[in-house]
Amino acid sequence: MIALVRRITAVCVLGAALAACGTADPAKPARPAHAEPHASVSPSPAGTPTMAAGPGGLTPVFEHGPRDRGKTVALTFDADMTADEGPRAAAGERFDNPGLISALRTLKVPATVFMTGRWAEEYPDQARALGHDAQFDVANHSYSHYAFTGDCYGLPTVAPDDELGEVQRTYTALRKAGVPNPMPYFRFPGGCYDRDALRAVSGAGVTAVQWDVISGDAFATDADAVVRQVLDGVKPGSVVVMHCTRSAAPTTEKVVRAVVPELRRQGYRFVKVSELIRESGTRR
Repeated sequence: MIALVRRITAVCVLGAALAACGTADPAKPARPAHAEPHASVSPSPAGTPTMAAGPGGLTPVFEHGPRDRGKTVALTFDADMTADEGPRAAAGERFDNPGLISALRTLKVPATVFMTGRWAEEYPDQARALGHDAQFDVANHSYSHYAFTGDCYGLPTVAPDDELGEVQRTYTALRKAGVPNPMPYFRFPGGCYDRDALRAVSGAGVTAVQWDVISGDAFATDADAVVRQVLDGVKPGSVVVMHCTRSAAPTTEKVVRAVVPELRRQGYRFVKVSELIRESGTRR
């Protein structure tokens, strides 16, 4: 059983990137407008693997798949955009990365994209294309990319009463963008959560997905260093966290083009998170 404590990852470059996703004035963080009521997550596609709820019905947490069922690895990509970054996008900053997605398609690598609702609103055509491509699973990364706990890399925080709404609002945004079957998986912004956060989002019926390998791609300029970090960290069943934002992770496409053939040479098979959860055999 995974300990229900807030996970703070001690990697400076990732911490810096996540902090940079906050507002320019962290002393006075803007908050997303209070979301209107949303329907609960609609039923997942038949056969979608999920984990059983934790003690007291808490949202279950998944970090990696089985270590003893073959050399599988899941590459995951966070499509981050905060609720207040619209002006930066309007000024030309790119929070998407079509080149990365093209590389994954060319290399025939299944992947899971954790998408914020704000990103889906900014790039609906790309969200729709990913949602209709069987090579990808699209999952939930909150609407605003604000933290669900305090002290999370300097991110502004979501009010406790708004946490479930953040998850539900994102599913509404994904479906509005044209993603027909967003997965019942949720990644906490910054990977920061505690028991209260797990309790707050339990009504959404999601499995919280963390990771066991940090790529270090956030704001990295040395692709080779990121490649080494991924290759050194991957084990059978690993979940690797990367980013799908050109401005915040400019080397990721190059990293993927190097990591994929090397891991295949080592005998690894790439899968989506859903397959790792299925292999874990812990359905609701």
